[in-house]
Amino acid sequence: MNVKSVASELVARRARPALSSDFARPLADHRSVSDFVALTKPRVMMLAVFTALVGLSCAPVRLDPLATLSAVLAIAAGAGAAGALNMWYDADIDAVMSRTATRPIPRGKVSRFEALVFGLFLGVCAVAVLALATNLTAAALLAGTILFYVVVYTAWLKRVTPQNIVIGGAAGALPPVIGWAAATGGVGLEPLTLFFIIFLWTPPHFWALALNRTDDYARAGIPMLPVVAGRLSTARQILIYSGLLVLASELPWALGFAGALYGAIVAICGALFVLLALQLNRSVGDDRRTAHRLFAFSIFYLFVLFFALLIDHGAAGLLQGAVRSAYHTINFSEV
Repeated sequence: MNVKSVASELVARRARPALSSDFARPLADHRSVSDFVALTKPRVMMLAVFTALVGLSCAPVRLDPLATLSAVLAIAAGAGAAGALNMWYDADIDAVMSRTATRPIPRGKVSRFEALVFGLFLGVCAVAVLALATNLTAAALLAGTILFYVVVYTAWLKRVTPQNIVIGGAAGALPPVIGWAAATGGVGLEPLTLFFIIFLWTPPHFWALALNRTDDYARAGIPMLPVVAGRLSTARQILIYSGLLVLASELPWALGFAGALYGAIVAICGALFVLLALQLNRSVGDDRRTAHRLFAFSIFYLFVLFFALLIDHGAAGLLQGAVRSAYHTINFSEV
C-alpha cells in the first residue's frame, strides 16, 4: 500500500458515517466482570501503576502505607478510566482493526453507553480517592491526565496527525509525576526527568509496533507515521528518538538521584536500544522481525530502568508495607 492510496483511504474513512453505538451485533445478555476489566486496558494500567510507584519511591517524603496503597489504587483506577473512555470513543475504529476487534465493545459484550458510564464513574472515584488520601495537586494531575488522554489524544490527535503518539505520549508519561506529587504535594525536577524518559520512549515503542500494523491502521483511517510517511521515514524517526531517549535516561544518574548501578544499566541497555534502532534503520523491505525485536526490547528497557530506580530508593519495602497495612485494615470476613 503506497502513500497515495493510504491518503485516499484516510479521506474516505473520515467521510464514512460513524458506526452505531451497539454496531450490528446484539449485546450479550450477561455481562461478565472480565469484560469490564478488559475495558480498563490492564497491561497499560499496570505500566502506569509501576511508573507511578517509582515516582512515589523517589520522592523525599514517604506516605504512610495505607495512603500509599490508596494512591496506587487511585492511579490504577484513573488509568483504567482513561482506557475505558478510550474504548468508548474509539469503538468504531476498534471494530475494523484486527488488533482491537476482540475488545468488549466490538464483540458486543459491552455497549458504548455502558463503557462511557463505567469510565466516567471510575475516573471520578479515582480522582476523589486520590484527593482524600493524598492532596489536591496529585488529584488535579490525575484528572488532567485522564482528560488529556481522552480529549486531546483519543478524540483529537489520534485521527488527524501522524504526531499523535508524540504529543499524546505526555499522558502516559505523567504517572511518575502524579506519584511524586501524591507524596510531596508538588512537582520537582526529579519526576520531570522521569516524565521526559517515558515521553521520549513512547514514539519508538509505538512506531515499532505500528510498522507491523500499517495496513490495520490505514484500514481504520488512523494517520500513524508509518501509514502516511512510509517505513524508511519512520525508521529514521525511531533512530532519532532512540538516541534522545538514551541521553535522557542518564539524567537521573547525572542529577544525583540514581546510583551507579542505574547509570551502568542505562549505558548497557541504551547501547542495545540504539543498536536495534540502527538495525531497523538499515533493514530492507518489510522486515517485521527487526521491528518486533525493537518493540519487545523497548518494554524490557523501560521496566529495567524503572526497576533499578525502585531498588535505588528501597521501594520494595514501601510496597510491602502498603500491602501489610491493607491486610490489617480490611476485615475480610465482611467483604
